[in-house]
Amino acid sequence: MIKITLKDGSVKEYEKGISVEQVVASIGSGLLKAAMAARVNGKTVDLFHQLNEDCSLEILTFDDAEGKWAMRHTGSHILAQAVKRLYPNVKLAIGPAIDNGFYYDFDSDKPFTEEDLSAIEKEMEKIVKEDLKLERFELPRKDALELMEKLGESYKVELINDLGEDEIISFYKQGEFVDLCAGPHAPSTGRLKAIKLLNVAGAYWRGSEKNKMLQRIYGTAFAKKSQLDEYLLMLEEAKKRDHRKLGKELDLFSLHEEGPGFPFFHPKGMILRNILEDFWRKEHRKNKYQEIKTPIILDEELWHRSGHWEKYKENMYTTEIDEGDYALKPMNCPGGMLMYAREMHSYRDLPLRMGELGLVHRHELAGALHGLMRVRCFTQDDAHIFMMPSQIKDEIIGVAKMIDSFYSLFGFEYHMELSTRPEKFIGTIESWDMATDALRDALDTLGKPYKINEGDGAFYGPKIDFHLRDSIGRTWQCGTIQLDMQMPERFDLTYVGADGEKHRPAMIHRVIFGSIERFIAILTEHFAGAFPIWLAPVQVKVMPISERQNDYAVQVAKKLEELDIRVELDNRNEKIGYKIREAQMQKVPYMLVVGDKEVESGAVAVRDRKEGDRGSMGLEEFISNIQKEIREKINK
Repeated sequence: MIKITLKDGSVKEYEKGISVEQVVASIGSGLLKAAMAARVNGKTVDLFHQLNEDCSLEILTFDDAEGKWAMRHTGSHILAQAVKRLYPNVKLAIGPAIDNGFYYDFDSDKPFTEEDLSAIEKEMEKIVKEDLKLERFELPRKDALELMEKLGESYKVELINDLGEDEIISFYKQGEFVDLCAGPHAPSTGRLKAIKLLNVAGAYWRGSEKNKMLQRIYGTAFAKKSQLDEYLLMLEEAKKRDHRKLGKELDLFSLHEEGPGFPFFHPKGMILRNILEDFWRKEHRKNKYQEIKTPIILDEELWHRSGHWEKYKENMYTTEIDEGDYALKPMNCPGGMLMYAREMHSYRDLPLRMGELGLVHRHELAGALHGLMRVRCFTQDDAHIFMMPSQIKDEIIGVAKMIDSFYSLFGFEYHMELSTRPEKFIGTIESWDMATDALRDALDTLGKPYKINEGDGAFYGPKIDFHLRDSIGRTWQCGTIQLDMQMPERFDLTYVGADGEKHRPAMIHRVIFGSIERFIAILTEHFAGAFPIWLAPVQVKVMPISERQNDYAVQVAKKLEELDIRVELDNRNEKIGYKIREAQMQKVPYMLVVGDKEVESGAVAVRDRKEGDRGSMGLEEFISNIQKEIREKINK
């Protein structure tokens, strides 16, 4: 007999060799129907996984991230099976689950059309109705190669050839379909109650521009049709809020062929950007940060010393200066190290907080570029905090509270995730364990829930990521706190302790916005371009009804301008209805209509972009109200 500890802490005994599915069946038929996969001793496995020793067991449904992942991974196999049934000569590449869905890459001589996607989706629905059981089997590398060669799957052969000689290769089978896969999967195709193909796009094999362009079909799957319907509605709303569309309509930014991935900010976009940066500076001064600026181009040797060259060189731009090799910085960290190392520090100087709005460059593949969300140059609101080990917990808590204050201001909810040591890392396991424990201790003290992402830390240290939730329910990873015990070692950073001896400081890397460009994109979509008044590039538009009121309208606009209220005057010879509609399209918070009555009384007729006509109001009263809204940073 073996003992199995369930999530609620209860312990049950079963015969050795029992499957997870049999254990679930013994607990209840409702749970069995909902189960997608399981976690055994922290590892995600299929339901048909056999249990041969004492273990902990957690059943994963669609409500769990890993349960969603397993089900949607099965969705990608159903997609591939449907394509092979309809187009037998198509070659299979890879097909993983992704956030909110899945995709599969295909090598097809004929481009997939909308009609093809419709036919594929219908075939997928047939496969779901067939309720095919998924079965896992393993083969030695030689036999695995023979199987894939027999099936004519050259891309799978290449993947297997990249594995070690002694590797045992796993496959999954459903009906007549077999695919190379590590799993795990849902127990059968029938578990996917609602499935939808979304679009097709180009994708280079293995992400390299040197390889062949394949066709990537994207899809999604849910446990219930109502969930799918809700998701599709969200996608429609997201299309309306697309920051690329709104950025053009609101004249915020543009992207040009002459600089792919390098955004141009327009005057109105610069107003928004400068407001965010000015706010950032003010809050950092309040929190005792010193602002610095480090060069964009630095010697290649520095990037070897920091460890970035080994881990990140494929994403770095390089150049030659005076016969020496240099690189454009993809991160601000090494410059921050040099700033600390420029002078000797005492324990009395610590913690030392240095913030930088640093422009960085990273080479992203052309196919990955996406408006301001994924660009090749962007400004990170970095800070590097140097401290004694005894100060780590308080500094992490301080940063977390600062991030909370930023996100709350914009109306974002968020959750936190702790990411631990990855497979490839620098430093010792002991230093990693100490750093991870420090982050966990700080999170526990904060008392807010958090999730643990095993193996997802940066190569130099564990981290806390902040995932904010926007107004239509999407999540974005922006802020991060990374505890680094390696960089101070690599740069031989020291401070003189109370004992008069040299000691090694600990260091925190952190960002709040993450990237100014990306945060602007997120804000644009979150507010659907209708920025709160303190952020709006144009806060007020003054509109005379006819030429008779032009002089008064100019006076009103000038008065607002003198008070640093961002105002535009629209005194064109157009009908007032046209002017109002245009201002509404530009999402200006307030429109002040000026007619003869307003001129006589020194008033303005106020229109709110959301509430519409608010009637006539004295100019001084309007100014007092709007200044209060701006000062209090009201989000409406």
